[in-house]
Amino acid sequence: MISEAELDKIEQRYSELETLVGSPEVISDTNLYTKYAKELSKISNATFLYRQLKKQRSDIAALERSLKEKNDPEYAGLVEDEIRELKAGNEKILEDINKEFGPKEEQDRNIIIEIRAGTGGQEASLFVADLYRMYTQYAAGKGWEVEALPSHPTELGGYKEVVFAISGKGAYKSLKFESGVHRVQRVPETEAQGRIHTSTVTVAVLTEPEEVDLVIDPKDLKIDVYRASGKGGQSVNTADSAVRITHLPTGLVVTCQDERSQLKNKNKGMRVLAARLLERKEEEEFKKVSQERKSQIGSGDRSEKIRTYNFPDRRVTDHRIGLTIHQLEAVLDGDLDELVQGLIEAENRQKGVA
Repeated sequence: MISEAELDKIEQRYSELETLVGSPEVISDTNLYTKYAKELSKISNATFLYRQLKKQRSDIAALERSLKEKNDPEYAGLVEDEIRELKAGNEKILEDINKEFGPKEEQDRNIIIEIRAGTGGQEASLFVADLYRMYTQYAAGKGWEVEALPSHPTELGGYKEVVFAISGKGAYKSLKFESGVHRVQRVPETEAQGRIHTSTVTVAVLTEPEEVDLVIDPKDLKIDVYRASGKGGQSVNTADSAVRITHLPTGLVVTCQDERSQLKNKNKGMRVLAARLLERKEEEEFKKVSQERKSQIGSGDRSEKIRTYNFPDRRVTDHRIGLTIHQLEAVLDGDLDELVQGLIEAENRQKGVA
């Protein structure tokens, strides 16, 4: 539930934005005007409701004062009825305000997915690339937009880490269960004895925050620029375009060197940092309702082993719902519908949803 102190800040910000969007400097800058107008639109309804709430509280206070001043039973009865109606209206306004700041509909939330190599060396890095392809193929089949964010490729075609954004209706609802440890069992190409190796990859699905969900103070950031390097460490750029962003209060660090433009790298890095900070904030909130979190399909914890991809048996097993699919190649080609639907149905059963 949002506090009144927070609502006061939102109302103050609304007043600031009203002034900004009417100033000649902002009107002449299309990008800045669009940014401020968008933010203004997002908090306008909450501000209107809060002002309505304060007005009704003021009316209640005035009516209560009038009751003390007049000794008239008939008048008192009418005023008390009006006060009761206003107080009931206040409760409804408070509910509406909290709905404004409640979680967005799952269908509408954009996500950032991070895939990192775990145990298994190069084999794990190669499987990062496999999962990256799996998710992007699945997204393409759904008509969702995929945008590459910071990545760290290896010489053999894998990744130490790959980060990308997915936007589209239903993306969050479909992929929110993918966070956790994905295990692969297969014979590496470099294995002469034909022995099966087990490697792990960590997947994190982060919600991409809206501008009003999370405010990052520039004073909390340390931004370093340096020359980008490619595989093997060789310089791939003659300019200092790579960016390292450190969030001083938390120690979180994001690096990006995908683009030749320093500004583009900074913008991509800031999106990843914002998503990680929002995840940390939500994690703290989850701890306050730990029992509810434990009742979910998987905790979302990155250390939880959720799925095994076994190449010799051509099977994929999701350990949380006990589902095994003997179509490994199809799954890795992006056919995730059976897994996704199984997880959604399991969650609905736990929630008592038909």
